[in-house]
Amino acid sequence: MTLTRGKSVFLLLFGVWSWFIWVTLVINVAQDPRAFTAGSATAFFYVHLTLAIISVAFGTVIGWFGLRGLLGARRPTEVAHPG
Repeated sequence: MTLTRGKSVFLLLFGVWSWFIWVTLVINVAQDPRAFTAGSATAFFYVHLTLAIISVAFGTVIGWFGLRGLLGARRPTEVAHPG
């Protein structure tokens, strides 16, 4: 399967966006007063952390496909020469 340059860029940007958004969210949630009670993490924190881990994993895979598409587009295609 070959991805166009535009689709590859979109997938790569999606991966970067996913990392930015979800890491920022975890930092903000960790600073929320509902995240910890008496020094222990609450369900509020664990739910958001789980969502972030799953989303970052998907974003990483999607971004990897985009990067592979861009790198593949840079390689010249081999042309079979007759006889």
